[in-house]
Amino acid sequence: MSASEEELPFFVYGTLRSGGRNHAAHLAGRCAAIRPAVLDGAALHEGPGFPYAVLDATPGRRIVGELITVRPGAYTGALAALDLLEECRADGTGLYVRRRMAVRTAAVGATAVRTAVAGAPQDAWVYLAGPAAEARLRERPALIASGDWADR
Repeated sequence: MSASEEELPFFVYGTLRSGGRNHAAHLAGRCAAIRPAVLDGAALHEGPGFPYAVLDATPGRRIVGELITVRPGAYTGALAALDLLEECRADGTGLYVRRRMAVRTAAVGATAVRTAVAGAPQDAWVYLAGPAAEARLRERPALIASGDWADR
């Protein structure tokens, strides 16, 4: 496994969150732990039926999601399935790009996730909007102001 495929947890913020249609299809049965989490310095945008994360230095901007730790024996299959789902290409030209980023685990409860963060930063894989999607969203933002896909 290359350094770009280190077995990190995944920060998920849309249809891959527990209860989402893509969680059921790609992560159910593969998870060792699921914890509420927050990605600071990014904005959540509405796509046609799914969300995009775009880096955003606006103070207070963040995305609410979950930090998913995949069972070691299921990791390679989960990584391949998620990269395929997100159309993540090795050359960085896909619909999404996978990037190692620091996320913070959050206290349990919807209000706590939005207001108070309990855990120290932890590295995770995050799927960000790929170059074409990011350019489109920067030109015509479709911001979800709360940073929570469940609020759309």
